[in-house]
Amino acid sequence: MEAFIFIGVLVIVGFWILFSVIPTGLWISALASGVMVGLPSLIGMRLRRVAPARIIYPLIKARKAGLPDVLQNNLEAHFLAGGNVDKVVDALIAAGKAGIPLTFEQATAIDLAGRDVLDAVRVSVNPKVIQTPMVTGMAQDGIQLLATARITVRVKIDRLVGGAGEETIIARVGEGIVAAIGAAQDHKAVLEQPDIISKTTLAKGLDAGTAFEILSIDIAEVDVGKNIGAQLKTDQAEAEKRVAQAKAEERRAMAVAVEQEMQARVQEMRAKVVEAESQVPLALAEAFKSGKLGVMDYYNMQNLQADTSMRGAISESAKRDASK
Repeated sequence: MEAFIFIGVLVIVGFWILFSVIPTGLWISALASGVMVGLPSLIGMRLRRVAPARIIYPLIKARKAGLPDVLQNNLEAHFLAGGNVDKVVDALIAAGKAGIPLTFEQATAIDLAGRDVLDAVRVSVNPKVIQTPMVTGMAQDGIQLLATARITVRVKIDRLVGGAGEETIIARVGEGIVAAIGAAQDHKAVLEQPDIISKTTLAKGLDAGTAFEILSIDIAEVDVGKNIGAQLKTDQAEAEKRVAQAKAEERRAMAVAVEQEMQARVQEMRAKVVEAESQVPLALAEAFKSGKLGVMDYYNMQNLQADTSMRGAISESAKRDASK
């Protein structure tokens, strides 16, 4: 009895190992789908820390889609490199149905480069529209224009690896819009025919070196901004006014300095006169002592000074009367 129980336990453990540790169900599904894969190969995947389902199910899809170049070892190598095996196979199937030339090596390289290879194939079939932010430009008449554009692009599969992305396309188109607006002599011409911007920009070949092909550039909106020319002239006039004021202030300061210098000189001359006048009484006294000046000479000098003062007073009175 105990022998039968032991045998039963062994059978149960064997079935558990067969259906849990060994992916027997996956092996049966692969055989039923026409994918020849052996149990040792599936066990080897587990030992290499590769999820067998992540390899076998994409392999089944590839075989059903008629992709004989997709091999188990290649899928496993791509999985171990950190790639998305399922998306690579889906991209190959979509590219084959759409008639887009895409090899397994190209698809895995695009996937490992960090790009969504399946989305790239979809955009190759169905072009994508990229909206640019508001771009500001100024026409030659000084009027600012604000424009936005919609860029229709298609992915070029052969340029995905190493090609620039959407940010480069948006930057180049924005630069082209600014250049086209700047080349217009009158902003009204741009408002009347906004296709001038799109034609000029599209002719520049802005998709060179990118992963996209620009199919069209359509101007979605054009608005009038500020009158930059008038503002610049106003700022220039204000700057010239400030320069003139600064020069006038400089001249005024120089005049004040000259006036102060002249006043200082006058004060100096007055001091010398006062000093000289203070010597007159001493000189008179010395003249009296030495006999060089008599009393009558002194009186005559006083009379002369009085006459001079009287004549000055009469002259000042006559000037006041004339001014009235």
